[in-house]
Amino acid sequence: MRKIAVVYWSGTGNTEAMANAVAEGAKDNGADVTLFAAGEFSGSMVADFDAIAFGCPSMGVEQLEESEFEPMFQDCEGKLKEKPIALFGSYGWGDGEWMRAWEETCREIGAQLVGPGVICQETPEDTALAECRDLGAALL
Repeated sequence: MRKIAVVYWSGTGNTEAMANAVAEGAKDNGADVTLFAAGEFSGSMVADFDAIAFGCPSMGVEQLEESEFEPMFQDCEGKLKEKPIALFGSYGWGDGEWMRAWEETCREIGAQLVGPGVICQETPEDTALAECRDLGAALL
């Protein structure tokens, strides 16, 4: 059974709802899934999982959350080469620039993106939650 980590930061609950859908998609396909808030995960844990989904909303000028999520992700970056990963998050405004930049960072460090990042504006609706479940399944 593949071990999957779903690591997220959520200020309003939108990205948390997406994280739960990603976890559901992986579990429904036979994975052993553990959900982590960003502050509970670190680079030293990356090797314990076969694949990881990272979720963070767009903050400020379309960037990752700076106090908890970004430092945790930077701690993980050096350990993600060839690791299957998925990205997801919500945003309030803009056009998804933060996700495109994040995907590019992941490609540069050699992580294996299992698909394009899933984004939604504000509260995830049924379509976005279905895309998140599909993203979770893609980690297998």
